[in-house]
Amino acid sequence: MYIAEIYNPYHLIMKKILLFLLLSLSFFGFSQDVKYGVRGGYTISNLDFDTASSVANKHRNSLYVGFFSNIGLGKIVSIVPEIQFSAEGAKDENLNLDYIQAPILFRFRLSEKVHIGAGPQVGWKVYKFKDGLKEMAYSGVAALEYKLTLMLFADLRYTYGFSNIFDDDLGVSAKNRNIQIGVGYKF
Repeated sequence: MYIAEIYNPYHLIMKKILLFLLLSLSFFGFSQDVKYGVRGGYTISNLDFDTASSVANKHRNSLYVGFFSNIGLGKIVSIVPEIQFSAEGAKDENLNLDYIQAPILFRFRLSEKVHIGAGPQVGWKVYKFKDGLKEMAYSGVAALEYKLTLMLFADLRYTYGFSNIFDDDLGVSAKNRNIQIGVGYKF
């Protein structure tokens, strides 16, 4: 095994972000305005190439599942850090991208039942390595949530990729785009 394979700076970044999230959750866990939950649903994903692509760029339809905490900062604003698995990319098997993602949304209450949110997201590829696709992805997320019951909600999200998914030396540029439609449950 080579030293370059053992030392990977992305793993160090991932460990720091996960440690920060865990410490944040434990710090805010003593507050009365923290709720935890799960969410999952259907993902419709595709790649947005900067130039014409030689591969069939069809949508990849798959599933996502995740865990979140909703940290209330007041009656209108909260921060929602999450950890989720999402299958993204395009339908072509060489362009399948499976990520563990950590979005952090700033959530705003519009009414008793409707909330919107937006924020950054970082993703770590967890399937196929050294295949010409970057192991890290950076995105922006916009969310709409509708409260069905006291604990159950439906949500819709759009993710806009900011970073190129291909290694820089390949000379190809594409960004991930996806829509998530799902439900969640707050404990």
